[in-house]
Amino acid sequence: RAAGGREPLIVPTDVRIREQCDALIERTVEHFGRLDIMLNNAGIGDRRGAGNPIQDLDDADWQDTIEVNLYSTFYCSRAAVRQLLKQGTGGVIVNVASGTALRSSPQSLAYAAAKAGVISLTKSLAAQVVGENIRVNCIIPGFVAQAPAQSEEEASMRAQRGRFITVRRLGEAWELGPLAVFLCSDASSYITGESFVIDGGGLAGGVAPTGWVVTEPAEVRHG
Repeated sequence: RAAGGREPLIVPTDVRIREQCDALIERTVEHFGRLDIMLNNAGIGDRRGAGNPIQDLDDADWQDTIEVNLYSTFYCSRAAVRQLLKQGTGGVIVNVASGTALRSSPQSLAYAAAKAGVISLTKSLAAQVVGENIRVNCIIPGFVAQAPAQSEEEASMRAQRGRFITVRRLGEAWELGPLAVFLCSDASSYITGESFVIDGGGLAGGVAPTGWVVTEPAEVRHG
């Protein structure tokens, strides 16, 4: 809570379920009186067998990954737009995708497809609601360490991954925040329908070995 700010509201939500996404927006408006910003950041990597070759990919594993990463963005964005139109005040939607969507990702078929959908949804939705003073943009993170390394082994693993990123290190979670704040602020009032890569130059010049499979601890996020 910032000085002079209000108490935060925490609403546990299963973003795979449309009704819960609608309820999230309703509770937010009840608590704060209005909605200004929707940031869609829910996501999971390929669960269970969702990273299997397509011939071995189970329907349920595919569906679970798509629902959490793509359906959630659609459900929450739709609920947010409905509220913003009702208010007539305009607003901001920021989606979070992944660099995986912009490169060949043979080990992350479902995840890559879902995040590519988020990027496309961002562009099309931005064009649809631009006349309502609603801006929609997207952040595309790369590999981000969400907490300090807990062991020498983990630090070594991160350093090894960092070798394949242009700046030779993983990103830190705090490095994503300023971009999100900027996109939610009036300073970006002339920006909509855009996707911003923040990956230490990974897509620009970093090259991972062909067929590289990443097994990640909980505190390392494959953006």
